[in-house]
Amino acid sequence: MKDTVVSSTVTDVTVPHTHGICTAHDQKAGERDISSVNLGARNQDIRATQWTTLFDCPIAKLQLEEVSILAEAFIASQKPHYIAVVNVAKLMKMRHDRALRQSILTADLVGADGVPVVWASRLLGSPLPGRVNGTDLMLKLLEKGDQQGYRIFFFGARAEVLERVLEVVRTTYPGVKIAGAQHGYFSADEEWDIVRQIQSSQADILFIAFGTPKKELWVQRYLQAMGVPVVHGVGGSFDVLAGVMSRAPLWMQKSGLEWLFRLLQEPRRLWQRYLFSNTQFMVLLLCAWSRHLLRSVRLP
Repeated sequence: MKDTVVSSTVTDVTVPHTHGICTAHDQKAGERDISSVNLGARNQDIRATQWTTLFDCPIAKLQLEEVSILAEAFIASQKPHYIAVVNVAKLMKMRHDRALRQSILTADLVGADGVPVVWASRLLGSPLPGRVNGTDLMLKLLEKGDQQGYRIFFFGARAEVLERVLEVVRTTYPGVKIAGAQHGYFSADEEWDIVRQIQSSQADILFIAFGTPKKELWVQRYLQAMGVPVVHGVGGSFDVLAGVMSRAPLWMQKSGLEWLFRLLQEPRRLWQRYLFSNTQFMVLLLCAWSRHLLRSVRLP
């Protein structure tokens, strides 16, 4: 959010910032007042959003439907906004990738893209209400687009996958106006042409189907130039929508095992990522939990 403040409910410290989310370095819950954000006529309907900070990354205490409502308010504002989601792998990568970290910290909303992130927040005493999965949010925004006639730009994936995505959207979400589409294979010299294409499309929503950190760095560089009210990085979700990749069964999603399902689908590409990021996450979580327990014991 722009021109807002974060107030720690534990330390009573107010940290001002001019764009994006606060970079507070604690494991406690926080609150952010979003009432000053220019959200047009719906501003009065948006409640103050609470945030929790997990491994130096503030995450909004919002459920999927609440995020989608905020997204519609962003569209009404006609100002560019960035919705990011973080899972275990991204939280760990942010610790040593400064550019990725900066992109996430300038997002207007950050959701918990994974059950383990929600579990960790509960273990550390500042529970998130649930996950805001990137694919689920994409589908929810497509539903909103179908109902409201939003203009959506589809950016990323292979050309044949992207074409299949557009076919699915035309069939399943006929009310969506396809503002434009661009596959994810292009040279650096083509970037500004793509930015101008997106800007001139007058899209309400932009889905960016790149991997991490490519999509985050694109948003960091071009958010303002593109001028799209809602920008959401969807990663590999186009492959799911096109039927190229399968999602984990619902029971695995709810059990925090979606990463295992993906690993079984793409072991060569993902085994190192999950081995190192999951191990690092568990070690850091145990350390943070120990500190949390010590603080609890010391309280009168």
